[in-house]
Amino acid sequence: MVNIIAGPKGTGKTKKLIKMANEEVKRVTGHVIFVDDDKRHMYDLKHDVRFISMDEYPLKTTEEFFGFLCGIISNDYDIDTIYIDGLLKVMKANCKDIPEFINKLANVSEKYGIDFITTISCFKEELDKDLHQYLVQEEVAISI
Repeated sequence: MVNIIAGPKGTGKTKKLIKMANEEVKRVTGHVIFVDDDKRHMYDLKHDVRFISMDEYPLKTTEEFFGFLCGIISNDYDIDTIYIDGLLKVMKANCKDIPEFINKLANVSEKYGIDFITTISCFKEELDKDLHQYLVQEEVAISI
């Protein structure tokens, strides 16, 4: 399964993603991975969540990022879910680059039984209509 949490910047998407990863790692036997563009949220995640900061890797295209994810998967057969926070920033991409990438993720998800949950800072209208099937939440309200 591939799920996209989309909404404008500052609407609580990252907080929701962190909460989801922390709750999932308590109940699954496989591994949970959290990919982010930098280390800012590393200490918000439970110790059992594998944290990957993309600022440590010199990737420049969506193809390189997809290959990077495939490398992670080929090295660990026990992955349940990969969370990707800020997909556009992590891949250094824009909304137009996403459809092909998400379709590839969906194929990998089906083949290997890995769930991908990602956040994207944009409105539903900015996403290709083919991606709307993956949307789980357009906007997230910040709960204080």
